[in-house]
Amino acid sequence: MEITAAMIQDLRSKTGLGIMKCKEALKESAGDINSAIEYLRKKGMADASKKAHRTTSEGRIGYYIHHSGKLGVLVEVQCETDFVAKTDEFLDVGRDIAMHVASMNPIYVEPSEIPADVLEKEREIYRSQVSEMGNKPANIIEKIVEGKLTKFYSLVCLMDQPFVKDDSMTVRDYVKGKIAKLGENIIVRRFARIALGEEK
Repeated sequence: MEITAAMIQDLRSKTGLGIMKCKEALKESAGDINSAIEYLRKKGMADASKKAHRTTSEGRIGYYIHHSGKLGVLVEVQCETDFVAKTDEFLDVGRDIAMHVASMNPIYVEPSEIPADVLEKEREIYRSQVSEMGNKPANIIEKIVEGKLTKFYSLVCLMDQPFVKDDSMTVRDYVKGKIAKLGENIIVRRFARIALGEEK
Protein backbone atom coordinates (compact mmCIF):
# COMPACT_ATOMS: atom_id res chain seq x y z
CA MET A 1 0.00 0.00 0.00
CA GLU A 2 1.24 3.48 -0.84
CA ILE A 3 1.92 5.69 2.19
CA THR A 4 0.78 9.21 1.28
CA ALA A 5 1.89 12.54 2.72
CA ALA A 6 -1.65 13.06 4.05
CA MET A 7 -1.48 9.78 5.99
CA ILE A 8 1.88 10.74 7.46
CA GLN A 9 0.58 14.19 8.43
CA ASP A 10 -2.48 12.64 10.06
CA LEU A 11 -0.32 10.31 12.17
CA ARG A 12 2.05 13.18 13.06
CA SER A 13 -0.87 15.30 14.28
CA LYS A 14 -2.02 12.44 16.51
CA THR A 15 1.40 11.49 17.92
CA GLY A 16 3.63 14.56 17.56
CA LEU A 17 6.43 12.35 16.18
CA GLY A 18 8.72 12.99 13.22
CA ILE A 19 8.01 12.24 9.55
CA MET A 20 10.38 9.26 9.27
CA LYS A 21 9.03 7.54 12.42
CA CYS A 22 5.44 8.04 11.24
CA LYS A 23 6.27 6.74 7.75
CA GLU A 24 7.97 3.66 9.23
CA ALA A 25 4.98 2.98 11.51
CA LEU A 26 2.50 3.28 8.63
CA LYS A 27 4.59 0.91 6.47
CA GLU A 28 4.75 -1.62 9.32
CA SER A 29 0.98 -1.29 9.82
CA ALA A 30 -0.06 -1.45 6.14
CA GLY A 31 -1.38 2.11 6.30
CA ASP A 32 -3.76 1.50 9.22
CA ILE A 33 -3.59 4.59 11.47
CA ASN A 34 -4.70 2.84 14.69
CA SER A 35 -2.21 -0.01 14.20
CA ALA A 36 0.50 2.57 13.47
CA ILE A 37 -0.25 4.38 16.75
CA GLU A 38 -0.08 1.05 18.62
CA TYR A 39 3.22 0.21 16.86
CA LEU A 40 4.70 3.57 17.89
CA ARG A 41 3.50 3.15 21.45
CA LYS A 42 5.10 -0.29 21.78
CA LYS A 43 8.33 0.87 20.14
CA GLY A 44 8.42 3.92 22.40
CA MET A 45 8.14 1.75 25.50
CA ALA A 46 10.95 -0.51 24.28
CA ASP A 47 13.16 2.53 23.61
CA ALA A 48 12.26 3.97 27.01
CA SER A 49 13.30 0.82 28.86
CA LYS A 50 16.76 1.09 27.29
CA LYS A 51 17.12 4.62 28.70
CA ALA A 52 15.80 3.82 32.19
CA HIS A 53 19.28 3.39 33.74
CA ARG A 54 20.57 6.79 32.58
CA THR A 55 21.25 9.48 35.19
CA THR A 56 18.76 12.33 35.56
CA SER A 57 20.32 15.39 37.17
CA GLU A 58 18.30 18.14 35.46
CA GLY A 59 14.60 18.88 35.28
CA ARG A 60 11.87 21.26 36.35
CA ILE A 61 9.13 21.68 38.94
CA GLY A 62 5.77 21.36 37.22
CA TYR A 63 2.69 22.87 38.82
CA TYR A 64 -1.07 23.08 38.57
CA ILE A 65 -3.41 25.45 40.42
CA HIS A 66 -7.13 24.71 40.14
CA HIS A 67 -9.23 27.63 38.84
CA SER A 68 -10.94 27.85 42.25
CA GLY A 69 -7.56 28.64 43.83
CA LYS A 70 -8.27 26.00 46.50
CA LEU A 71 -6.14 23.15 45.15
CA GLY A 72 -2.54 23.16 44.00
CA VAL A 73 0.12 20.62 43.03
CA LEU A 74 3.90 20.75 42.65
CA VAL A 75 5.72 17.88 40.95
CA GLU A 76 9.46 17.33 40.46
CA VAL A 77 10.22 15.85 37.04
CA GLN A 78 13.83 15.02 36.19
CA CYS A 79 15.61 14.53 32.86
CA GLU A 80 19.22 14.23 31.69
CA THR A 81 20.03 17.69 30.27
CA ASP A 82 19.08 21.29 30.85
CA PHE A 83 18.49 21.58 27.09
CA VAL A 84 15.56 19.13 27.25
CA ALA A 85 14.38 20.55 30.60
CA LYS A 86 13.76 23.91 28.88
CA THR A 87 11.68 22.52 25.99
CA ASP A 88 7.93 23.13 25.84
CA GLU A 89 7.39 19.38 25.49
CA PHE A 90 9.15 18.66 28.79
CA LEU A 91 7.37 21.53 30.57
CA ASP A 92 4.09 20.03 29.35
CA VAL A 93 5.03 16.75 31.05
CA GLY A 94 5.28 18.54 34.39
CA ARG A 95 1.97 20.34 33.87
CA ASP A 96 0.17 17.19 32.72
CA ILE A 97 1.38 15.14 35.68
CA ALA A 98 0.58 17.95 38.15
CA MET A 99 -2.95 18.13 36.70
CA HIS A 100 -3.24 14.35 37.01
CA VAL A 101 -2.16 14.46 40.69
CA ALA A 102 -4.72 17.21 41.35
CA SER A 103 -7.48 15.09 39.82
CA MET A 104 -6.56 11.55 40.96
CA ASN A 105 -4.94 12.27 44.35
CA PRO A 106 -2.31 9.47 44.42
CA ILE A 107 -0.45 8.80 47.69
CA TYR A 108 2.85 7.43 46.35
CA VAL A 109 4.87 7.82 43.14
CA GLU A 110 5.80 4.11 42.83
CA PRO A 111 4.76 0.85 44.54
CA SER A 112 8.31 0.62 45.97
CA GLU A 113 7.47 3.63 48.20
CA ILE A 114 4.59 1.87 49.96
CA PRO A 115 5.63 0.99 53.54
CA ALA A 116 5.96 -2.75 54.20
CA ASP A 117 3.36 -2.67 57.01
CA VAL A 118 0.78 -1.03 54.69
CA LEU A 119 1.37 -3.71 52.03
CA GLU A 120 1.14 -6.52 54.59
CA LYS A 121 -2.14 -5.13 55.94
CA GLU A 122 -3.56 -5.05 52.39
CA ARG A 123 -2.39 -8.63 51.82
CA GLU A 124 -4.11 -9.77 55.03
CA ILE A 125 -7.38 -8.11 53.94
CA TYR A 126 -7.18 -9.76 50.49
CA ARG A 127 -6.34 -13.19 51.93
CA SER A 128 -9.34 -12.88 54.23
CA GLN A 129 -11.56 -11.97 51.26
CA VAL A 130 -10.25 -14.94 49.24
CA SER A 131 -10.73 -17.40 52.13
CA GLU A 132 -14.44 -16.53 52.10
CA MET A 133 -14.65 -17.78 48.50
CA GLY A 134 -14.12 -21.39 49.66
CA ASN A 135 -11.15 -23.76 49.74
CA LYS A 136 -8.49 -22.80 47.24
CA PRO A 137 -4.89 -24.00 46.89
CA ALA A 138 -2.28 -21.71 48.48
CA ASN A 139 -0.70 -20.82 45.11
CA ILE A 140 -4.09 -19.75 43.71
CA ILE A 141 -4.77 -17.66 46.80
CA GLU A 142 -1.43 -15.86 46.38
CA LYS A 143 -2.12 -15.21 42.66
CA ILE A 144 -5.49 -13.66 43.53
CA VAL A 145 -3.88 -11.59 46.32
CA GLU A 146 -1.17 -10.32 43.93
CA GLY A 147 -3.87 -9.42 41.38
CA LYS A 148 -5.71 -7.41 44.04
CA LEU A 149 -2.44 -5.70 44.99
CA THR A 150 -1.96 -4.65 41.36
CA LYS A 151 -5.40 -3.06 41.51
CA PHE A 152 -4.42 -1.36 44.79
CA TYR A 153 -1.31 0.09 43.10
CA SER A 154 -3.49 1.57 40.34
CA LEU A 155 -5.47 3.42 43.02
CA VAL A 156 -2.66 4.80 45.21
CA CYS A 157 0.50 4.95 43.02
CA LEU A 158 0.87 7.80 40.54
CA MET A 159 2.80 5.83 37.91
CA ASP A 160 0.27 2.96 37.87
CA GLN A 161 -2.88 5.09 37.68
CA PRO A 162 -4.80 5.44 34.40
CA PHE A 163 -3.64 8.77 32.94
CA VAL A 164 -6.33 11.40 33.47
CA LYS A 165 -6.01 12.85 29.93
CA ASP A 166 -6.08 9.41 28.24
CA ASP A 167 -7.20 6.48 30.39
CA SER A 168 -6.18 3.96 27.72
CA MET A 169 -2.67 4.31 29.18
CA THR A 170 -1.12 4.64 32.63
CA VAL A 171 0.99 7.60 33.76
CA ARG A 172 3.98 5.27 33.36
CA ASP A 173 3.04 4.67 29.70
CA TYR A 174 2.64 8.42 29.18
CA VAL A 175 6.11 9.09 30.60
CA LYS A 176 7.65 6.29 28.52
CA GLY A 177 6.14 7.85 25.41
CA LYS A 178 7.78 11.17 26.30
CA ILE A 179 11.12 9.42 26.92
CA ALA A 180 10.94 7.95 23.42
CA LYS A 181 10.01 11.31 21.91
CA LEU A 182 12.56 13.46 23.76
CA GLY A 183 15.35 10.88 23.70
CA GLU A 184 16.20 11.19 27.39
CA ASN A 185 15.34 9.34 30.56
CA ILE A 186 12.55 11.07 32.53
CA ILE A 187 11.76 10.40 36.19
CA VAL A 188 8.89 11.67 38.30
CA ARG A 189 10.68 12.03 41.63
CA ARG A 190 8.07 13.43 44.01
CA PHE A 191 4.92 15.53 44.28
CA ALA A 192 3.03 17.63 46.81
CA ARG A 193 -0.74 18.18 46.65
CA ILE A 194 -2.31 20.87 48.81
CA ALA A 195 -6.07 21.36 49.16
CA LEU A 196 -7.42 24.26 51.19
CA GLY A 197 -8.66 23.13 54.62
CA GLU A 198 -7.49 19.53 54.10
CA GLU A 199 -5.85 17.77 57.05
CA LYS A 200 -2.15 16.83 56.65
